[in-house]
Amino acid sequence: MSRLDSLSTLPCVGVQLYSRLLQGHFSPSALGDVIEADPALAARCLSLVCRRGVSLSGTGFSLRRALDELPSHQVRDELLSVRAFQPFELDYPDAGGGSTFRRDLLLHSLAVACCAREIAGLVSPRADSELVYYAGLLHDIGKLALREIMPKSFSRIFEQAESETESIRTVEQRNLGLDHTIVGKHLAQQWQLPNAVVLAAWLHHGDTVTIFKDMPEAWIAAVVQLADSVARQSNVGVSGSFDMPEAPEPIADCLGIDIEQIRQIGENLAGAVAEKSRVLDLNSPNALVDYCRAAHTAAGQLAAKHTELSIENRRLQSSASHLDFTAEFLLGTSSAAGTANIAQEFAVRWQRFYQTGTVCLYVAPSGEPEAIEAVVVEKLSQTRLVSVDVADNVPVIPQVIANKFEVVNACDHIDWLLEQVDADFDPKRTRLVPLLCDGRAVGAIAFELHYPGDAELFSEKFRLSATIAGSVLGMALSRQKQQEFAERFVRLISRPKIAGDLPAEHQVRPGPIDGAVESLTALAEMAAGAAHELNNPLAVVSGRAQLLAEAEEDVEKREILKQICENAREASAIIEDLMSFAEPPGPRVAAADVKKMLDEAVQLTHRKTSIKDLEIRIEVGDGVGPVFVDSAQIVSAIANIISNAAESYGGQAGPITITVSADEAGQTIKLAIQDRGCGMDAATLKKAAQPFFSAREAGRKRGMGLAYAARFVQLNKGTLNITSEPGIGTTATIHLPQLRT
Repeated sequence: MSRLDSLSTLPCVGVQLYSRLLQGHFSPSALGDVIEADPALAARCLSLVCRRGVSLSGTGFSLRRALDELPSHQVRDELLSVRAFQPFELDYPDAGGGSTFRRDLLLHSLAVACCAREIAGLVSPRADSELVYYAGLLHDIGKLALREIMPKSFSRIFEQAESETESIRTVEQRNLGLDHTIVGKHLAQQWQLPNAVVLAAWLHHGDTVTIFKDMPEAWIAAVVQLADSVARQSNVGVSGSFDMPEAPEPIADCLGIDIEQIRQIGENLAGAVAEKSRVLDLNSPNALVDYCRAAHTAAGQLAAKHTELSIENRRLQSSASHLDFTAEFLLGTSSAAGTANIAQEFAVRWQRFYQTGTVCLYVAPSGEPEAIEAVVVEKLSQTRLVSVDVADNVPVIPQVIANKFEVVNACDHIDWLLEQVDADFDPKRTRLVPLLCDGRAVGAIAFELHYPGDAELFSEKFRLSATIAGSVLGMALSRQKQQEFAERFVRLISRPKIAGDLPAEHQVRPGPIDGAVESLTALAEMAAGAAHELNNPLAVVSGRAQLLAEAEEDVEKREILKQICENAREASAIIEDLMSFAEPPGPRVAAADVKKMLDEAVQLTHRKTSIKDLEIRIEVGDGVGPVFVDSAQIVSAIANIISNAAESYGGQAGPITITVSADEAGQTIKLAIQDRGCGMDAATLKKAAQPFFSAREAGRKRGMGLAYAARFVQLNKGTLNITSEPGIGTTATIHLPQLRT
């Protein structure tokens, strides 16, 4: 009995089961009407639900809904594990051993289930009638199990009960020393069925009226016992007992039910059972033949599905290994690594992962280079960097792979390169693939295959790995261009001049704007071209990394992809800063009140810095009139200078003093912004107004504050002087044109 993991079902039920399992997409709830009409299937599914921890508490339990909460393949496998009685098991001539008794016992169980559900509704509207239904359906699992494990002995017990007009339970106890209620209880517990089913299987032949008084939860056993009595009196199915059924009145009275209601349920029971059992096709004359055919068809389809799953499993294992390869490459690549280091790391991993021979990877710089560098990986991952002369009138990247992925014969396209790297490549085994980024090859990798047939077999895997390498190398090339662009940018802009009339102090004063027009025009053209060239690959890298991150389930790999997105966005933001500085909007000059501009600048500073309650003193002298400037640009410039002054205190609140005075001629006004912070030495002061310069290392910003300030003051025909001494403080002096009256 302990080895019995499920009951067997009838062949006609097996036909219904297989026919629905094989109908396209499998849905557990679509088999609900078959499951809830057959004790074997119902017991198996209830056991699965309980073993998987699906909650059965509260009212409104639905086995169909519970099954839909589980993975469909688990439900399918559980149902397929239920066997049907074989032909030799159904070939006994007597009623006790034949299919007639098994069918009639199923009908009896179904009748008790239907009746119990109706009675439960009368006992309490809050009762879980469906759970009571399954308690009734499975109340005789002990009989079904005895029939399963000792068919001949049980047949004789059935015959004896019939001949002696006794309860089958009495005959079981006399012959076996136990009865089906004890067997049913132990099986229900062994299969982890709900407690309601355990109580019904165990107590439905006991003195439930007495038990109910001391054990209120046994009411469900009383309901099932009453339902069993009604089903037997209604002659629906065969229970195997031939004594007089239990009198329904005492149990009905105990449960508080009118006996007339019970009689009404009994009158309608045959029709309810007929409707419920119709789906099982119990009277099918060819059930055995149909079952064998259905089982054969199911076996064929499941075998085909198993083959598909095996292929898919191998594919997923291959994909998983490639993800590991990708993660190892990305984790081993520093965000600051140059193209040569990245190329070397990838080439080594390519050789190791694909078990290739010699590998040669090269990156194609933009333009028409005269020479390129190639990484060669020979045996035992030994690497060397080789400088290679580019052949005349030959593209660095072969045209056939310049814009699309394809595995080609390397010697047909880059023999000029292979001849110079001094490596022993087998011409028949060496292949070449592009490293694509944004649909353009930024490099290529040549490798020698030990088995030439691997080229076709691994073509898609080569494409995935090479594209990832292309994206990383593309980012590195973009970063390199950005670095070159920034260096050219600094050389192009007009640098602040050091005033010579204050030898003890260090002053920075940008030259007149007219003197820088030509440089700034060239700068704007260069910035626009560079932004277009850099932003496109950065957008592609960011977008593809984001898509991969959304689909990636591995937390560590997803974090790597998010870092790629963030760095690409940061690079784009730097380019936007360059563009904004190179081509700022022209000033929209108008009369502006100096005191109002200072108040707005202080408010803007409070929003930009994390320092609360800045100590700022503003002193406006006599004779200070309106200035003729773009107030928004000047407010931004002053706010940037105040922010720098605040940061010089290292988190303290000041003080910062702003004094405003007018010159005697009434042509300009002077704003002096003074702090007593850390100050700057001569070298730092000289670079203070240069773009992207910051004296702070850890957590530094981009260093555009004073550069923007000088630029905006310059655009408004003003000047900016900065004087500073370490440990004493800094004074920034702005001269602006005063409105002439």
